[in-house]
Amino acid sequence: MIELEGVPELIDPVMVAAFEGWNDAGDAASTAVGHLDREWKGEVFAALDAEDYYDFQVNRPTVWLDGGARKIVWPTTRLSVVRVGGEKPRDLVLVRGIEPSMRWRSFCNEILGFAHELGVEMVVILGALLGDTPHTRPVPVSGVTSDADLARTMDLEETRYEGPTGIVGILQEACTHAGVPAVSLWAAVPHYVSQPPNPKATLALLNRLEDLIGLRIPLGELAEDARAWQLGVDQLAAEDSEVAEYVQSLEEARDTAELPEASGEAIAREFERYLRRRDGGPGQAPGGHATETGSGTGEGPGSYLRDTSGPGSGPGRGRPPRASRPGPESSAGPESGPDKGPESSAGPDGSAGPDGSAGPDGSAGPDGSAGPDSGPADGEDSSDD
Repeated sequence: MIELEGVPELIDPVMVAAFEGWNDAGDAASTAVGHLDREWKGEVFAALDAEDYYDFQVNRPTVWLDGGARKIVWPTTRLSVVRVGGEKPRDLVLVRGIEPSMRWRSFCNEILGFAHELGVEMVVILGALLGDTPHTRPVPVSGVTSDADLARTMDLEETRYEGPTGIVGILQEACTHAGVPAVSLWAAVPHYVSQPPNPKATLALLNRLEDLIGLRIPLGELAEDARAWQLGVDQLAAEDSEVAEYVQSLEEARDTAELPEASGEAIAREFERYLRRRDGGPGQAPGGHATETGSGTGEGPGSYLRDTSGPGSGPGRGRPPRASRPGPESSAGPESGPDKGPESSAGPDGSAGPDGSAGPDGSAGPDGSAGPDSGPADGEDSSDD
């Protein structure tokens, strides 16, 4: 039974979810939700029971010291709420956790139970995949949905994917069957530099989310981190002639594929984002988490229940990872190209699957096509776990 006594009535709430693991290349998606939680000072109001969904030999608990006292943090999924201020305030329900090890249907039903009780109007699930995309170009982000009407009204792609899927695909289909509008946003991460963090992919996801829900998201130091990340990878790639040549081939394939679309919709979206930030659109004054009185200060007895089970969340920044030398076993090759969509990009683990899709175990197959949820344009299927 879901009890939400500490949560006030929400304003036009949208649920934004991301899960570490198979659907989170470079930790880009989970970092994006963590960024929203930090910038808008989210308050955790619920956590799923770790015993129900996680294998602790796969996702081990961690021990930390709190003033000399040892405490244990269990792997789980937590929900928090933030109120975005401005002329038209609204609330976001943030779901951040780890892809569960078992009982996926029950996991999704529990998430949907919270969405129903909170009056969530739409669910947006963030994901990231490994693909044949150069780090020197803008990060491709695709929006997919199983709802034909939603695809038409919000200019999204209707999913046509068939194959193995992750929790992102299962949750999206669960939302569809429950009658809750759901969208998945997928960022493509260069497979040759896949180690987290990837602030450039995180920034791209937040920009696309901003366009989708019409909010101005404070970016903090993300833009600077993204530039530093790209410069670092540039330097590492320049030290290896084979990597540099491979990156150049990806750039040529990407530029050729996108040449006819160099204007129009993409430019219009960028201009709208510029106007929103210049004019101080919705979300200009985050103002902290929501309270029972709606003040947004987070102080007093009406504030959301706090989670005290562990230390601060969110992965820290690190040096750009060393670019790995491309090889047949780690990439689909420059001939696949970003223009071939998700089927030609590598799965979240960077390897191709036996039937042309990357499986969770990363087994290789004859045609080297991409992994299931590594396909932003194709989205997810509704297969059982």
